[in-house]
Amino acid sequence: MTSVNTANVAVEKGSTAASLAPAIDPRELRDALGLFATGVTVVTAPGNGEQPVGITANSFSSLSLEPPLVLWSLAMRSPNLDAFEEGKPFAINILQRDQEALALQFARPMEDKFHNVEYELNNRQVPLLQGAQAQLECTVEFTRVLGDHLLIVGRVEAMQTEPSEPLLFYRGAFAQLVG
Repeated sequence: MTSVNTANVAVEKGSTAASLAPAIDPRELRDALGLFATGVTVVTAPGNGEQPVGITANSFSSLSLEPPLVLWSLAMRSPNLDAFEEGKPFAINILQRDQEALALQFARPMEDKFHNVEYELNNRQVPLLQGAQAQLECTVEFTRVLGDHLLIVGRVEAMQTEPSEPLLFYRGAFAQLVG
């Protein structure tokens, strides 16, 4: 078990909790966070050019049922930040176990991430991926820059589901349920 020694942290008058925290090694933090198994999604949006936007994300989480809100985060270095401004539409496509290749396609930089991908456009021109377990059609409700990511909160306005075995991500690799 890895632990952080905080015994030598001095408390100064007027300091904040963040400034009291010991330095955390980013690689160790990534490894620790990788111990939390997550589902895998592809977030889609219309984009500003001719190409729609598609991004593999496992940072997705439910936030609220009343009102229906979800959240996810996008790296600040992403070229797609402007597709997720407040008021813009997007969809969370929750992938099933046999969609690993699709997750990898949307995770890599490519000229046309939608090449050979089956999808339909909803009435707001958001791509909805065929075969996904669930498609949550959303509008960006709120964004906030936190650290090196943009936190995106979306209001769910419509959804479709076809429950099946989920595609999971654990310790830096795809995983599956064992039952």
